[in-house]
Amino acid sequence: MEIEAHGPAQALESLVARLRTEPPTLAGVESVIVRPLRASLRTPPAPGFSVVASHHASGQDRRFPPDIATCDACTRELLEPADRRYRYPFINCTDCGPRATIIDALPYDRARTTMADFPLCPACAAEYADPADRRFHAEPVACPACGPVLAWHPADPAGPGPGGTPGPAVTGDPALGAAIAALARGAVVAVKGLGGYHLACDATNEEAVARLRARKHRWAKPLAVMVADLPQARKLANLTPAAEALLLSPARPIVLATAVADATAHPPLAASVRAGIRTIGLFLPYTGLHHLLLADFGRPLVLTSGNRCDEPIAVDNDEAVTRLAGIADGFLSHNRRIRSRYEDSVVAASGGPAVLLRRGRGYAPTPLGLPVGTPEPVLAVGAQLKHTFAIAKLERAHLAGHLGDLEDLATMRAFERNLDHLRGLLEVDPTWVAHDLHPGYLSTQYAVAAYPADRRIAVQHHHAHTAACLAEHGLTGPVVGVALDGLGLGDDGTFWGGEVLIADLVSYRRVGRFGRAPMPGGAAAVREPWRMVLGYLFGAEAVAESGTGGPGEAGAAPGEPDWCDASAWLARLDPTVLTVIRRQLARGINAPLASSAGRLFDAASAILGLCAASAYEGQAAILLEQAADPAEPGALPHRIAVVDGVAVYDPRPTLAALLAATASGTPTPRLAARFQRAVAAAVADLAVRAAEDAGLDTVCLSGGVFCNAWLLAEVPRRLEAAGLTAVHHDRVPPGDGGISFGQAVVAAARLAAGIPSGQGDGTPCV
Repeated sequence: MEIEAHGPAQALESLVARLRTEPPTLAGVESVIVRPLRASLRTPPAPGFSVVASHHASGQDRRFPPDIATCDACTRELLEPADRRYRYPFINCTDCGPRATIIDALPYDRARTTMADFPLCPACAAEYADPADRRFHAEPVACPACGPVLAWHPADPAGPGPGGTPGPAVTGDPALGAAIAALARGAVVAVKGLGGYHLACDATNEEAVARLRARKHRWAKPLAVMVADLPQARKLANLTPAAEALLLSPARPIVLATAVADATAHPPLAASVRAGIRTIGLFLPYTGLHHLLLADFGRPLVLTSGNRCDEPIAVDNDEAVTRLAGIADGFLSHNRRIRSRYEDSVVAASGGPAVLLRRGRGYAPTPLGLPVGTPEPVLAVGAQLKHTFAIAKLERAHLAGHLGDLEDLATMRAFERNLDHLRGLLEVDPTWVAHDLHPGYLSTQYAVAAYPADRRIAVQHHHAHTAACLAEHGLTGPVVGVALDGLGLGDDGTFWGGEVLIADLVSYRRVGRFGRAPMPGGAAAVREPWRMVLGYLFGAEAVAESGTGGPGEAGAAPGEPDWCDASAWLARLDPTVLTVIRRQLARGINAPLASSAGRLFDAASAILGLCAASAYEGQAAILLEQAADPAEPGALPHRIAVVDGVAVYDPRPTLAALLAATASGTPTPRLAARFQRAVAAAVADLAVRAAEDAGLDTVCLSGGVFCNAWLLAEVPRRLEAAGLTAVHHDRVPPGDGGISFGQAVVAAARLAAGIPSGQGDGTPCV
């Protein structure tokens, strides 16, 4: 922004100082540049303060704000009977309200938002024009006389019931009352929020929660719960100061915290809300509508994404009626258009470092700095799961919000719409595209179809993870990068997932990894973790004490492997199934090799009987983490060997000990803890070895496995004890939601260095 100020020198100096130290509530001041006015502007104008019309300037560093939760002042007015906005669901001011979700174009003025549909009444227009008013130039300002209106449509005019044509609309406060009555009867209600629809039900009603799960096909994944205020949240979870600060922050994310052992809320939450998980996802109201819903209903509400499982959330009213038919019993909507789709953000804060798991509403699309600016704009299309994309321009990358898994046509179309919108807002047409190595990803296929080969930059998956972590901390490397996740295509054609790299922003070399094992059935081994147990038992890479490595026992005769006694565990399986899988491994049919930390966690979870089939991505590892006894100090054995110059964590001794202890009856909580401590020790040993060999002192920790609180606490502790500095993600998800940012970082650095075609082929890191 530009400020033209006239006055005595002392007053001007005070203004400049206060701009630096006393910015508005939501402002972030990067710099203040002071210049004398041109001679033609030095004549003082009439006294007073005004904001002149915005002007368009192409090529500028264009930014726009995320959506902000309702501020305390607006909340007080919302609940004050004497206020003219009493119980008005769309209350906002300059310190709060919708932003990114309503912007059609920049500069950010009302005329270029979906609020242009609502001309200001005289009272709102006076507030908007008054510099002394809290709503001075609040672009979404509105009131009951001129703003958006609530509407209630029952899905079936006869009453709650799935499907059907929406019944007659009820508008205004009666619409809210009708929705409250439906929720009280146990109905599932579709509620239009800031960035899309939610599906809501009574969080204390087991039948209502079960009904929502069945209709949404979300059988096992925990559900988020919105509570009225912080005291109610404290009754449901053991909140750290960091968790409480996040709950109250302007971003209002869903915060994952440890649930209290015996809930003191009355009535208590339905057991199926958490689905057996020790943590609970809580968030506080972030719109006027939410405040009214929670206040009038008087109990916590399940508020989950308004979609069928794995689809994009619904945003348009007609779309919601069509797509949520058969799920919602009624629709609490409004007539303010949602211009951009934004899911709720999710942050884990259960005692260790807070981890941003999903970057959406409240955080996106705030730009992130690039350690090396890009000479040309870049589109980074991300990975497949937890998809995001990024647009890099000059010194910043605009990381779009979480979309979902890019696995079907509906999500692909949502990605293309979001991309077109962000590209238009930023007025940038990226001349380069950065993408993953995996040719089967829809994001990679989009890049190949949309850009010629000489404008594509392929970025290896785990290099992107490491680069994203580097960039978050303003580092350029080289560093030791530890990237642990489920799967990512390596530059050798195998699946990686337990990797130690020496990396900078341009290139990397692999210096450590987890031992390989086949995945019987390919993708089926991700859904059914018991398959990975067989992959390790009958096909694990044979890493010899001498440091040599080779294929496992996939071709061995039927029977037990020679490195462990698995008879007790194998006895659980159908002999016919076991024979089929053994034959599949022996012939190498649909059993790709993977050096994956995620798949190793899956195998351990299956050995302990925690998860034989995953209902959602990462479930086996989550259940393993949840089962572990934090008081258990011991660790299972681990071994590191060097194979072809690369340090390898051989998981066989760890798994052999886990199988033996399970057979002997050692309690599962103790073994879950010992397994995770063994992996943490192995990871730290690999990283310390790499740092010593390369003469480095910084280790970047990335990848979805570092959502595991045990590893995120134990690995840095071990590294710091060895004199190393460990850094991890803070503003970007460690999982695949951060891949697009890492791709943008790598592409920018390669373009700046004049080597865009480098594809991380194992050449020495510079």
